[in-house]
Amino acid sequence: MPTAERIAESLGLEFVKGGVHPRFGTRNVIFPLKHNQYLEVVEVLNHPASLKAPFGQAVRARSELGGGWMGWCVSLDDLSGAEERLERKAVPGNRKFPDGRELTWQQIGIKGLIADPQVPYLLRWDDGTEELHPSRALDPTGEISEISIAGSRERVLEWLGQPENVNLGPVTTKYQAPNGTPGILSVTFKTGKGTVVL
Repeated sequence: MPTAERIAESLGLEFVKGGVHPRFGTRNVIFPLKHNQYLEVVEVLNHPASLKAPFGQAVRARSELGGGWMGWCVSLDDLSGAEERLERKAVPGNRKFPDGRELTWQQIGIKGLIADPQVPYLLRWDDGTEELHPSRALDPTGEISEISIAGSRERVLEWLGQPENVNLGPVTTKYQAPNGTPGILSVTFKTGKGTVVL
């Protein structure tokens, strides 16, 4: 993917081919980062699932706008609170690795992200998949230090439900009142090249 090559050059980081998301009609490459973080570059496939699944729809819509930051994600140990709040069940996700292994998870909130791109979608990794976590695909050398969001801190915390139970680790979130569509404005990385803002 040309986008992944440009990011790799900007950050001075390596990426790996992630694989196909069969349920969503997408495929990805992964930049493994420290603190269980990772950057995912996703491409929509010419597949019926990309027209039906919300994640595929979100990737397609962002691609048709010329690319850029689609959204962000927060991993939780328990999605039951989010399911109650959003009045729907989390859906399964999976990614097939080129070598046949499979990473599985549950996720919720893509429709919310489509409607309001400042909010993250939420996921919970399935038990037994720790060694397949995207941050472990390579020995990570960089990290995300800040996410700048056009939107409202109060709206994001409301969306997260119990913000005191959400640990973003070393990541700082900064908010600006949006002049247009809310969403991610930029992400700051710490890498061997120093501080890089994309």
